[in-house]
Amino acid sequence: MAEGFWDDQAAAQKQMKKIKDLKKWVSDYEELEGAVDELKLAMEFFQEEIVGEEEVDAAYAKAIRLTEDLELRNMLRREEDIMSAVLKINSGAGGTESQDWASMLMRMYMRWAEKAGYKVSIANLLEGDEAGIKTCTLNIEGDFAYGYLKSENGVHRLVRVSPYNAQGKRMTSFASVFVTPLVDDTIEVKVEPALLSWDTFRSGGAGGQNVNKVESGVRLRYQFTDPYTGEQEEILIENTETRDQPKNKENAMRQLRSILYDKELQHRMQEQAKVEAGKKKIEWGSQIRSYVFDDRRVKDHRTNWQTSDVGGVMDGDLDGFIKAYLMEFSESADEKE
Repeated sequence: MAEGFWDDQAAAQKQMKKIKDLKKWVSDYEELEGAVDELKLAMEFFQEEIVGEEEVDAAYAKAIRLTEDLELRNMLRREEDIMSAVLKINSGAGGTESQDWASMLMRMYMRWAEKAGYKVSIANLLEGDEAGIKTCTLNIEGDFAYGYLKSENGVHRLVRVSPYNAQGKRMTSFASVFVTPLVDDTIEVKVEPALLSWDTFRSGGAGGQNVNKVESGVRLRYQFTDPYTGEQEEILIENTETRDQPKNKENAMRQLRSILYDKELQHRMQEQAKVEAGKKKIEWGSQIRSYVFDDRRVKDHRTNWQTSDVGGVMDGDLDGFIKAYLMEFSESADEKE
């Protein structure tokens, strides 16, 4: 390692991160190469009647899985794709039914993240009046969490016979999902201290006697002015993740930096979209997917990818939707690089 490498901690951390990423690519390629060799060997043994079809099928399935995993990650080339993610869910109009739908989506994303080996924590949660949730914020930590979950930005529509309707009518509910990269200390984001203000409050919900007696919850307000349009807005963040107020403040600041980073990112994407006039536009804020329980169908309206395995989807099986999205929308990003 070069002399003075660690003199600039931020620069050194960025460089070490690049090295880690490259090592991951090399190790995954070597694993795939080994799986292909195993498949060739299994075929030779099968022809010599040393192994059966089951062994060949298993070797083939492993090689295909590793190839598809590497192909999928190859679509995630943007700087922010490798980051962890902040995922926020808000229930739409419709009271208990939409709040129940928001809680179902929260479970779906938590199950997906757990299956993918990511660390999941609930940064904030506001329970519904009777059932479900009004809003929640999840931190999903691990490499490429944002790259995969950026496909989930938008409005999710549920159609089902509602258990909360006495007449057993078919009802439609909506919930919005907003995903931003979860930035760390290696990402430079400018926060103006003069534009910050804090409130504290007593957390609600389960958690023991401490919850309602200690003001551990924090509410951050940031007066943001868009440097490109001049539009002003107040960014509001609540964090009740722990019973430690300073820790909650630290987590809220991290979320603020993630939001500010994402705003700059969205501006870049909009500028790119203007250049790509003849290509299909990604509408981040529109209805992106319908979940029709009675018809046993979940369909993504951007890619037209659909499945009849509603139960599997609600249990976190989202990889088909994610892959279809990246296959269709990552091409224009790659051409820029």
